[in-house]
Amino acid sequence: MDKQQQRRLAYAARNAQADKDAVSAEICRRVVSEPWYQKAHTLLWYLHCRSEVRTLPVVLTQLSSDKRIAVPYCTVDDQGYKCLGLWHLRSIDELQPGMWNILEPPRERWQESGKRIGPAELDAVIVPGVAFDRKGGRLGNGAGYYDRLLSQVRSDTVLAGVCYESQLLEKIDMQSHDIYMDWVVTERTAYPGMRRAL
Repeated sequence: MDKQQQRRLAYAARNAQADKDAVSAEICRRVVSEPWYQKAHTLLWYLHCRSEVRTLPVVLTQLSSDKRIAVPYCTVDDQGYKCLGLWHLRSIDELQPGMWNILEPPRERWQESGKRIGPAELDAVIVPGVAFDRKGGRLGNGAGYYDRLLSQVRSDTVLAGVCYESQLLEKIDMQSHDIYMDWVVTERTAYPGMRRAL
């Protein structure tokens, strides 16, 4: 099965997932209770769109914790390549619907002092995906935003993919440049991934 077939299968499973709010809440509860999460200070949470695992409720609760929460927004780097900017979020009021209707900081504030977080500052990244496998393989949407970001984080930064159990495939075809997750967290359990070489 090629990547496009895998994507179609996983999109269908994600769209058909019953009780998305309740199942998402259980997935996020598992993430927050993980020892690596408890130890992390600076974390990147994605903000969900369409049928992804719904993260906004947990992000709202984490804003009042002792964690430093970053959220991504789509931008371009100095060479004009698509990349994710990382925004230090203090209040949900700082965000508005942006690309693909995902909440993000308004463009005119992107250069604001004290709001940009560098990839090397992240202790953990909560990673969305179309599909994962139980060894940490990930299939994204194909735009490469997260691939580029994950290649820039520290080797000890914990990468945690989150998905519904129904999005798990037997095996994702990983290329040499693809990055395995350290964990894949579903409503059922946290699967230890293949991890990266430290």
